[in-house]
Amino acid sequence: MINRWDEKKAIQYVAENPVLGLRVYSSRLLGEESKLVLHGGGNTSLKGLTVNIFGEEVATLFVKGSGSDLKTIESKGFPPVDRERLLRLAELPALTDSEMMRELRLALLEPTAPTPSVEAIMHALIPLDYVDHTHSDAVVTLSNTRTGETRLRELYGDEVLILPYVMPGFVLAKQIARVVLENDCSHLRGIVLLHHGIITFANSAKESYDEMISLVTMAEEALLQGISSIPDESSEMSLSAEVLSEDILNVARIRKSAGEKFEAPILVALQHNENVLALASETNVADLIQKGPLTPDHTIHTKPFGACFDFSDGFTDFGFESFETFYCNYFSSNASGEHQRLDLVPRFAAYKGRAGLKALVTLAPTVSQLGIVSDIVEHTAKAILNGELLGGWCPLSHSDLFDVEYWELEQAKVKKDKDVKSTGEFTGRVALVTGAASGIGLACVNLLVSKGAAVLAVDKSEDIHNAFKSPSVLAYQGDLTEPSVITGCVEAAVKAFGGIDILVSNAGNFLKSANIELLEDSIWESSLDINLTSHMKLLRECVPFLRLGFDAAVIFVGSKNVAAPGPGAVAYSASKAGLSQLARVAALELGEDAIRVNTIHPNAVYDTGLWDTKLLKSRAEHYRMSIDDYRRSNVLKTDIASSDVATAILAFAGQDFLKTTGAQVPVDGGNQRVI
Repeated sequence: MINRWDEKKAIQYVAENPVLGLRVYSSRLLGEESKLVLHGGGNTSLKGLTVNIFGEEVATLFVKGSGSDLKTIESKGFPPVDRERLLRLAELPALTDSEMMRELRLALLEPTAPTPSVEAIMHALIPLDYVDHTHSDAVVTLSNTRTGETRLRELYGDEVLILPYVMPGFVLAKQIARVVLENDCSHLRGIVLLHHGIITFANSAKESYDEMISLVTMAEEALLQGISSIPDESSEMSLSAEVLSEDILNVARIRKSAGEKFEAPILVALQHNENVLALASETNVADLIQKGPLTPDHTIHTKPFGACFDFSDGFTDFGFESFETFYCNYFSSNASGEHQRLDLVPRFAAYKGRAGLKALVTLAPTVSQLGIVSDIVEHTAKAILNGELLGGWCPLSHSDLFDVEYWELEQAKVKKDKDVKSTGEFTGRVALVTGAASGIGLACVNLLVSKGAAVLAVDKSEDIHNAFKSPSVLAYQGDLTEPSVITGCVEAAVKAFGGIDILVSNAGNFLKSANIELLEDSIWESSLDINLTSHMKLLRECVPFLRLGFDAAVIFVGSKNVAAPGPGAVAYSASKAGLSQLARVAALELGEDAIRVNTIHPNAVYDTGLWDTKLLKSRAEHYRMSIDDYRRSNVLKTDIASSDVATAILAFAGQDFLKTTGAQVPVDGGNQRVI
């Protein structure tokens, strides 16, 4: 592992905050290493002094606050805590989780600060200023093998204490208290917590960070020496040549079944990292993914084990029932009266297709949770492969994993995340939006994301790659008049999110004004290709996935010209009229599958790609109007923006119009000719 300490950057952090600057800097260095800290894991601290209102010095522990991420943590992410009070807590014979969290809040020296980490008492006990705790992949991988403890003792000798696994929180604090009493920590390089992670400490931020990098590097080198080969994590295997259309449809089938069991839409991703594919190809993958995760805290995101979806013999239950049975047995074997069983939907699974494709899929209710699960599965896959090469993958027992999965403190965090992230109307639903780089399409994508949806945004413009920063949007560039682009974007949506629930068919163009006698064949044909034929082909490609969708809806973006065409626009008007008929027939045909098909007819929307300042000016002059009057030349005398059209489109995709199909609705401020 590379030591990325930069003295110039360190000095800059100190200049910004003389007390906590180095603590923030080294914490971020650790947090940026996914092999050390994954999605909010790990914690760091600094011991110092603060002065209270009476002018008295108070021994203070600045410790990572609960909910902070070391990768992006700031000074305010280290709440100040009364260290003496924490040390007194460590002397208590017992402390429940809820009592501990209450006492941590009472020990705060700033009442509005975040709640201190559950490991705060442990940090307070170690008698050096800087303490770093990570969940190093390499260290935990070695730990999770049959001879892991022996290997670690041989690797580190007497310079590092190797401690047995205990539950995080107060139990771990008591374990560390005994270590502090029995050892001179200033002569130790670190502490390894089996199946959990590694701790380093020093009186300077750099020394503690250096020790972490050094000890982890030793573990990584031991892995390299102990196994014959490690997959190259920098390379990825493309699934495009191996995944058949039947496999893509199977992903949507998995999502549909999972959502029905979850009683809400859910997202599914087909994983393609090389380590993941290598694990999926193991003959005993079913046994391996049921043993347990890399570290126990991963269970709150992934559950302690995965499922197996086997389509090799055709479409059946393919694994949900066996997972439910396995999980229910696990729960009943470990639960007590106060436990309430969580849902029975797996968060990852091995996949086997009829044509022989082997992969892993991940499942989660939201895009952010899907990303977390996918990252954890990727790290776990590599760890399992290495663990097997080192003699066998042996993580914690299911009873220990249960204690963490159903730990009240972790469950409280999950509930908080769910309350915050799952409030959108379209949470868990997947939309495919065309013409998404500007105008109405852009507004639709942004509005869908704000309401919780995952979106595949398609446009032929290169601008699509820079249009969105949200992880909830996957950009796809291509011309929808090309059949391969239609197939490619649909498959991309299903691979990334598991299916399609909403199709916003918006791509279109007004190529050139010309009266019929002067109309070029190429303009007519091109207009039909993009404004009509591409919509039909895209819908045709999406139908099998919409059938497996949740509250499936198709919204076509038409035009005022359908009801009120004008001279010189025959190619555009005819293609949009054809689109309107396509939507009506689709509503009739797809209604029995509960797929709604409606059309929005916008007009005078001047922030779209069809209009620019020059064209707007010329049209206003043609009607002998000012630009402002021309923009508002509707019954309501109002401006129509892309966002107004997007609002109407989402209404038809949502619950308000769940019983409406075949509708043709104008969004134009009231056009006299249409009315």
